[in-house]
Amino acid sequence: MLQNGRKIVPEGLKYAKYTPTNFKLKRALVVTKLSRYEFEQLRHPELSPDQLQQKLRDRGTDVEMVLHLHKVHKDFERRVVQSFQDVGCEVKLSSRLEFRSSLSKDVMSWADVIVPVGGDGTFLLSAGRASPLFALSQQKTPIVGFNSDPLHSEGRLMLPKHYSDNPADAVSRIKSGDFKWMHRSRVRTTMLGSNGKIPEPTDLFRHTEVKMEQVSTAPEMLDQDMSYKYKAKMKRVLPYLALNEVFIGEHLSARVSHLQLVLDHQDMVNKTKCSGLCVSTGTGSTSWHTSINRITSRDVDDLLRSLPNGNSKNVMMMRQNAEEIAHRYNQGLLFAPDDPRLCYSIREQICVGVWPSPKTFKERDFVQTVFVKSHCIDANLVIDGSISFPFNDGAKALLEVHPEDALLTIALD
Repeated sequence: MLQNGRKIVPEGLKYAKYTPTNFKLKRALVVTKLSRYEFEQLRHPELSPDQLQQKLRDRGTDVEMVLHLHKVHKDFERRVVQSFQDVGCEVKLSSRLEFRSSLSKDVMSWADVIVPVGGDGTFLLSAGRASPLFALSQQKTPIVGFNSDPLHSEGRLMLPKHYSDNPADAVSRIKSGDFKWMHRSRVRTTMLGSNGKIPEPTDLFRHTEVKMEQVSTAPEMLDQDMSYKYKAKMKRVLPYLALNEVFIGEHLSARVSHLQLVLDHQDMVNKTKCSGLCVSTGTGSTSWHTSINRITSRDVDDLLRSLPNGNSKNVMMMRQNAEEIAHRYNQGLLFAPDDPRLCYSIREQICVGVWPSPKTFKERDFVQTVFVKSHCIDANLVIDGSISFPFNDGAKALLEVHPEDALLTIALD
């Protein structure tokens, strides 16, 4: 079946070989987070353990807590590895730092499952490297995550917290096919321009420029309609898919971001000055999306008190339920991980004078596609808070969801 010139594979056929009962667990790639103690060791390789601990104490760090959390994580990591080995699974172990630089298509094709152990940051890193665009392959390597420290980490992307107490139970269920698949939508970012070139990305984890770890996606000519509409000749799909969100804004948070948006390929150009744009998936709706748009019970109370009849009995009763009202509103911000829509949010939009243009431009809404043109000075396009591309005056990007880009994850109740 063809749709917009592309071959569309029915979902039932695309994932037929991935039915839980047919899934064969033989090889697991465990990706473990970098603990705070390991991070400090990397920063100061010239120091012995005693010297490093003294340096941390001198600057006021709670060394005992840092060492305790490091031990908690490493102990749990060993339990997860042992759990996979106990069911006859071959295991390769990679740290979060190594995984960023050493992952190859060979490793991806070797693993039957990728197992991030840590928190949501480690999961997001693993998801980025499990991208079919990243590996330039149609292979979908599923992911299942374990929260190594549920007392100090929410771990929304990981398995429920009770599996942190008993990871062997989770592994046993996966081995036997007693689980469900969850498909999480991801944002595909396509750069539009005159020559198909893209700037080098910056790895925000290392704070250094990094080159693509895979063969780059090829530039393509835009069709006539797209070329005319967006004043560009070529497009280049970035190999990094966003599981949570794409953020576009000035590098310095105190500087105003000047952006133009076209929603769902409409003819209207929306102009905004703001603190940046966040385009979120359903998975990301529990994260930055909610933080940007949530309200507090104080907001509810202030709003109700501002009403002309703010002192009436009915309003006073509503004010007593301000906490519940705020909670229900915030829960309404969430949407399903497999939702094919995107939700854009304009952070702190300037609403005085001529801004925004038009005045009816909504600061938040659901869309299928978002085209963004930058009029910023020193801005970045950031994927999942991890990979950053320069996005300055004249830069153009198209953000959209493609069903074939969905992340395949293992879900247990």
